Amino acid sequence: MDAQALENAALAAAAAATTTDEIEHVRVEFLGRKSELKLALREVRDRETGMALNALRERLEATIDAREAELERTELDRRLREERVDVTMPGTSVQRGHLHLITQIRREFEDIFLGMGYTVIDGREVETTRYNFDALNFPPGHPARSHLASLFLDDETVLRTETSPSQIRVMEAQQPPVYIVSLGRCYRRDTPDATHTPMFHQVEGLVVDEGITLSDLLGTLDFFMRALFGTERRTEFRTHYFPFTEPSVEPYVSCHVCDGAGCPVCRHSGWIELGGSGMVDPTLFEFVGYDPERYSGFAFGLGLERIAMLRHELPDLRELWRNDLRVSRQF
Repeated sequence: MDAQALENAALAAAAAATTTDEIEHVRVEFLGRKSELKLALREVRDRETGMALNALRERLEATIDAREAELERTELDRRLREERVDVTMPGTSVQRGHLHLITQIRREFEDIFLGMGYTVIDGREVETTRYNFDALNFPPGHPARSHLASLFLDDETVLRTETSPSQIRVMEAQQPPVYIVSLGRCYRRDTPDATHTPMFHQVEGLVVDEGITLSDLLGTLDFFMRALFGTERRTEFRTHYFPFTEPSVEPYVSCHVCDGAGCPVCRHSGWIELGGSGMVDPTLFEFVGYDPERYSGFAFGLGLERIAMLRHELPDLRELWRNDLRVSRQF
């Protein structure tokens, strides 16, 4: 290899480079792993030749680095001169989005119950039949256990039909007192229509402690419904049947649209039914190892989509999930 000729060629190429990309190509050509100089250094067998070639490498590196820095300064000067920005002109506004209506209502629920000292629980969306049905006192022949009503992954695994299984898991993991609300997605084999979808959001509450009575449940729901619909609302409770509570009641709140006079929102009854509730059946306490003679409790549950439809007079539940901005921007 002619070291002098190589150095002259490298210096000439560096001087001729006019952009940072071109000087990088020069670096690769004369100092890269496959360059003539690198290959010569690998074959060096004596000290003098090695020192000479290393000195040449250092001179080329210094020359190329200096030329690169010069080109970078030149390019920066050009950009500052040509790419001017008028800082006095208004910028492009970016329209901010907002939380989905269901998320807004969910957070409102959480704030209300956190203020009452409850703990918010996120449960599993894929559950076993043991927690989704057996623990909740659903007998083997109950319609909810049918493959026509629930979404099974196999004979013992199901997409949860309600958020109650998370309550069972919490009770198995700790001793009373228990004050929790569990919120999240649930699934049922429903044909989509104006009031049903296969996926929906549910909130359930559970209280277990010594001396809990039905009056504690009614007081809690009364406070909750007034906080959600307005302090001027009236509340009412009617007996009902649920397999996992006894006695069971349905909470009603006076219609916030007509104030009880009757309108399409309340189906001309003056009252809006929110969900189900009641005192926890002692069978559930025996399932998780609680002493039903010592502890009592209450539970309640309702759907977030139903609250959204009632509060905002939505005619079709499916509008919540069609992602039509003309609808979602209203909330």
